[in-house]
Amino acid sequence: MNQTKEKILKLLEDVYDPEIPVLNIIEMGIVRGVNEIDGGYEIKITPTYSGCPAMKTIEDEILDLLHSEGVEKIKVTKVYSPSWTTNWMSEKTKIKLGGYGIAPPEENSEEFIFKKITCPFCKSTNTKLTSEFGSTSCKSLHFCNNCLQPFEHFKCI
Repeated sequence: MNQTKEKILKLLEDVYDPEIPVLNIIEMGIVRGVNEIDGGYEIKITPTYSGCPAMKTIEDEILDLLHSEGVEKIKVTKVYSPSWTTNWMSEKTKIKLGGYGIAPPEENSEEFIFKKITCPFCKSTNTKLTSEFGSTSCKSLHFCNNCLQPFEHFKCI
């Protein structure tokens, strides 16, 4: 099946981040490009965090999806420079993340440990950091003193 780069990008919207299953890899900014090469396609991806364990799963899902769509020749290349940044997430993506119950990244600040993160459930800033690492390295764990809910915050990178 002959695909265009635009069709490939559209197909990749069906590959979701296994650690944040509400966001696909396009929304996350993980896909850095699609290039036509030697009668096939090279998909360039950037991990959200150094050593991100989800990258192997994401790569396998890209290959499985595109093969199932008749794309035979696919190369997935990990690109480490420039490093992934939360600035690659759109405001719409950040809103979607908050709706899922993960506080979205705010401005990039070295003092995120001391910043009061807005609770994604009740929108209070009466929160506290309970762990610099949540279920994954790219998230921190917080607690809301108003609604008494624990929640994760996607760190600014």
